Amino acid sequence: MRPSFRTLCVILWVLGLVPFANSRELLAVGTEFPGIYVLDPKGEPRGLGVDVMRAIARELGDEVRFEIYPWARAQKLVEEGRADVLVGPYRTAARERRFQFAEPGFYRDRVVFYVRSESDLSWDGSLASLMGQRIAIIHGWIYGERFEAMRGQLDLHVAPSVELAFKLLMANRVDLAASNERDSLPRIEVLGIADKVRRIAPVIDTQIGYFALPKGESHRQLRDDIGRVVRQMRADGRLAKLARSYGVTLP
Repeated sequence: MRPSFRTLCVILWVLGLVPFANSRELLAVGTEFPGIYVLDPKGEPRGLGVDVMRAIARELGDEVRFEIYPWARAQKLVEEGRADVLVGPYRTAARERRFQFAEPGFYRDRVVFYVRSESDLSWDGSLASLMGQRIAIIHGWIYGERFEAMRGQLDLHVAPSVELAFKLLMANRVDLAASNERDSLPRIEVLGIADKVRRIAPVIDTQIGYFALPKGESHRQLRDDIGRVVRQMRADGRLAKLARSYGVTLP
């Protein structure tokens, strides 16, 4: 007996020879986050967020396409539903009004201050220790509840990128640069300033990075599916193995 056309299609799909009829192409967007989402010298996306998102798409029988934008632009695309997944945002109350977040998060950052090596500046976690200091922050970034509560009383200088924040610091146009260690260390190395800057304690905050999706019912199932696969990857060790290869810390 000859197999029916439908049966033949299913067999070919199982063998990976044709895509399943119900597969989607998901659009994931983000900005350059070292270890999480970057373009390699050939222009190909790589990083923990890319690898995890590809694993999720395989699990769901979908395809995923990656595009990279300035951070504010990437957020806007997802907020407006023109992209499906935002790779790597920290979760805040303000962002929860714009996005839905897939639980759990898939990486962890330490947010810190950097100063010039010869600087005698210090901070003790209080607003008073930052008063009068010029602080470089990166456009569109969130630095945690403690910092956000101080924001209106600080002398903030907004830089479009981590690299430019450090250039402001080295040019003595600011006194501190607020960033995270994962993003900062590669930029410090490229700029050749490892002996010219230092991190000061305590940390500003510890933040968890997530996959975020547009609000609404249209992406609710995808949100739940992403969360399910990330939990599976945590449980079976795949997430930890991928994170080690990029030097990224897990929650």
